[in-house]
Amino acid sequence: MTVFSFFLTLHIISGTVCLIVGLIAAISKKKRGWHTSLGELYHGAYVVVFITAIVTSIMNWQDSAYLFFIALFSYGLALFGYLARKRRTHNWLPRHIGGMLGSYIGIITAVLIVNISDIPIVNEWPALIFWFLPTIIGTPIIIIVTQRAVIRSSK
Repeated sequence: MTVFSFFLTLHIISGTVCLIVGLIAAISKKKRGWHTSLGELYHGAYVVVFITAIVTSIMNWQDSAYLFFIALFSYGLALFGYLARKRRTHNWLPRHIGGMLGSYIGIITAVLIVNISDIPIVNEWPALIFWFLPTIIGTPIIIIVTQRAVIRSSK
């Protein structure tokens, strides 16, 4: 196994963990227990996704430079959301939700961009659609979830 293959395998495994655990955390009850444990696992797996994306994109810069920038941006959102909750900053709840769900949109975008050529029917669509579709769908969800959570927390 080459060094690149090792990092790529680790990246795929940790990315899969993020996709599964992130979804479960997003739909679980927001209280100590499952949600916070899953959130910790999500963040830890995202750190691995971030590091491996940086390494593999640098190793294969010609074909993967865009992944470097997706990794920086999406992990920045994950870290922002994670720290907002950890530090309980002013207005932490909307920041936590926006950061964590924004990072989830980032990982979905990366998965689509990398794999769209292998998905029948949609691989005939313009690739640019898949750069924006997760954000177009996810942003209203973030807004709705944030509004509901802020209203619930103020009661």
